[in-house]
Amino acid sequence: MFAVPGKQAVTLTAAATRQVTRLMADKDVKGLRIGVRKGGCAGMEYTMDSVSEIDPNDEVVEQDGAVVMIAPMAQMFLFGTEIDYRVSLLESGFTFRNPNVVDSCGCGESIKFKGIDELAAERDGR
Repeated sequence: MFAVPGKQAVTLTAAATRQVTRLMADKDVKGLRIGVRKGGCAGMEYTMDSVSEIDPNDEVVEQDGAVVMIAPMAQMFLFGTEIDYRVSLLESGFTFRNPNVVDSCGCGESIKFKGIDELAAERDGR
């Protein structure tokens, strides 16, 4: 796990908490799993899935009844991220304010992260 004792890996805004809780209203949904995968013009993309089982290797964040799980390979890239849920006239969805992103594509769907050594140094306070 890529955790810092006493600090949640991610935080949720009130709007994100409400939306995750709505998704969890389905009796088979235990929470929302967030990950990253290779793809897009900047190199990486976020993934989100509602899940019926919590993987024991996931980092689990519980906030005001909402449960978010972070896939093991995504933990170092998402540490310190604030997740929000926004609604506009044309679209709605989750957004990420991630301090580990150094670049993104024009459409905002694809991101590039800091290097692994830099992320580890920041986590360790170096």
